[in-house]
Amino acid sequence: MAHGSGPAFDVAASRLESYQGAYGRLRPKLEGWSPEGVPENELDSYFLEFANRVMIEEPGQLPRALAARDAQQRRKLDSRVPAGYTYFGQFIDHDITYDPASLTLRSDPRGSRNFRTPCLDLDSVYGRGREDQPYLYDQRQEEKGKMLIGEVAGQDFKLRDLPRNAQGRALIGDMRNDENAMVSQLHLAFLLAHNALCTRARARGNREPFEAARQTLRWLYQYVVWNDFIPRVTSREVHQRALRRVETGNGRLEWVLGLDHIYNWERQPFMPVEFSAAAYRFGHSMVRNEYETNRRIRGEGEPAPLFDGSGAEHSDDLRGFRPLIPNNVIQWDWFLKMTSSPPGFPQMARKIDTKLANSLAHLHGQESPMNVLAFRNLKRGCAYGLPAGTVLAGALDIEPVRLERGDLDALWFYILREAESQTDNDRGNRLGLLGSTIVCATFASLLKSDPSSYFRAKPSWTPNDDLLLLRGVDNIDGGEQESRLDRPWTLASIIRIAGLPISAQDVDDQVRKGKLPDPLYGMPPQDRR
Repeated sequence: MAHGSGPAFDVAASRLESYQGAYGRLRPKLEGWSPEGVPENELDSYFLEFANRVMIEEPGQLPRALAARDAQQRRKLDSRVPAGYTYFGQFIDHDITYDPASLTLRSDPRGSRNFRTPCLDLDSVYGRGREDQPYLYDQRQEEKGKMLIGEVAGQDFKLRDLPRNAQGRALIGDMRNDENAMVSQLHLAFLLAHNALCTRARARGNREPFEAARQTLRWLYQYVVWNDFIPRVTSREVHQRALRRVETGNGRLEWVLGLDHIYNWERQPFMPVEFSAAAYRFGHSMVRNEYETNRRIRGEGEPAPLFDGSGAEHSDDLRGFRPLIPNNVIQWDWFLKMTSSPPGFPQMARKIDTKLANSLAHLHGQESPMNVLAFRNLKRGCAYGLPAGTVLAGALDIEPVRLERGDLDALWFYILREAESQTDNDRGNRLGLLGSTIVCATFASLLKSDPSSYFRAKPSWTPNDDLLLLRGVDNIDGGEQESRLDRPWTLASIIRIAGLPISAQDVDDQVRKGKLPDPLYGMPPQDRR
């Protein structure tokens, strides 16, 4: 038996060798792009100058100064996508790709190993299992099968947090999910959601409550990714074509790939670098300089910068890798559309365009090119030999967009320029055709090729099939008392299963009063069924 696996804790979707393998290219015969006339030893300075001059929102301004702008001025940069999806996109990325190797020029992606399983199986949450990573799991016999939850307690507050060691570092399946306050609390939501489902399964006499909870949460996660997140950020036409459910006779259903001529995991077992190093990095442009976190503690109209640029250890910004503080507790109806969201909320993600928030030029508060995210992305794309955006578009029979004078044809930059070059309705709100095609083709194939996903294991499944565990959970962007089968399940559903604070009153109950949700249901009493 492989170390870290067992009958109840075989956590990976597949242990085939190919499931943790190399990266690769969609069109390996295309020549890698590099700026014309720039020697290799001058690429760093060239990319850094371009990043600071063209891609930073307001060069020279520290993020904290920009956070103080009035709300009307900030909204000029807004897309139509609620800000919570920016960090859900980050969470998804951490679930399917991880290459910890250092960034070097002219590296071959085939020599880089993906340390995540390239499928939406939540291995970033469940890790390699209770035997191999016991510190992720609650070891108490009465809580067997549950994930470990941390707690931060002060004189007048009590917070649930990621489990942490004595130095404040999170004990989780992927350390990157503690990079900022939003993604760390989203990871916490998945831990709490698993525990709530595990409690429900045990209460209903299930002999393997961990397995029941894990499968339900995984499948709900896959459903939300494909039916809620991806349609918000890609072309509707491309999304609908990428993966369709069809009848095959005798009442049987099957999911069919529509873009498998572009990418098919079963025929091409690698993670495409055109996706991981370019197209899926569109989310970096959606990051805001600042966020309002909650009304009760930090207060309305008091946004905090994501990274304030100071590097101070005790800064009141939203950086991670430290225990949660009350100011940074996320009030989720300020980040996702819910019926309790007050006027002016939720906050929206920034537009998908060629400008990045100033916070992303000050990742660690130090003067270093590697702390400028746009520089790192341009350098990585060149290092991996990614093709020019216009060239790849032509190779995939997509009409290239016209680049403006001074633009780079680097694939990542091209995809951002393509998104902001669309018609008024979609401009900056969705990826263009090339970006949508790469993103949808990759996700569709990963979902269809994973034998443990519901797309393969039970093609007819929807969250409504698991109402014995999910009954009573608000399955809409709102707070109604009865689950409606004709309404969509969204990211808000997972937040409600977890019992994290939704409204200002929830924050008050769970922070100032230390009143946690009913452990039997994993949600506040008013949302129980």
